[in-house]
Amino acid sequence: MLSITEWQKIGVGTASFGAFFILLGVLLYFDTVLLAFGNLLFLTGLSFIIGLRRTFFFFFQRHKLKGTSFFLGGVAIVLLRWPLLGMCLETYGFFSLFKGFFPVAFGFLGNAFNIPFLSALFRRLQGTSSMV
Repeated sequence: MLSITEWQKIGVGTASFGAFFILLGVLLYFDTVLLAFGNLLFLTGLSFIIGLRRTFFFFFQRHKLKGTSFFLGGVAIVLLRWPLLGMCLETYGFFSLFKGFFPVAFGFLGNAFNIPFLSALFRRLQGTSSMV
């Protein structure tokens, strides 16, 4: 079993609040303050969960520089009060950064839920590049 430190628990809470504020900012017609606060909380929570060094190495790998530049550029544009353009850039950067994780997540969801339609859908979304 994996042990979770207190810092990682704080990071999960901080990242969750960040995701909540981003969702709330989008629902309230791209409120700049909520989006900026959510971005900062999400990045802070991520660094608490995996550590500062791993966060830096995750974002600045050679094959992830395009996604990193779009994601962090979107964060900067949201902080400069252009929320719609910033969120579009962030979304593209997020999908570009985490595209290797999606097949693994869909594979897990397909096996976790024994609902016939959903498990078939998640297996189809999983594709062939599963790491499980």
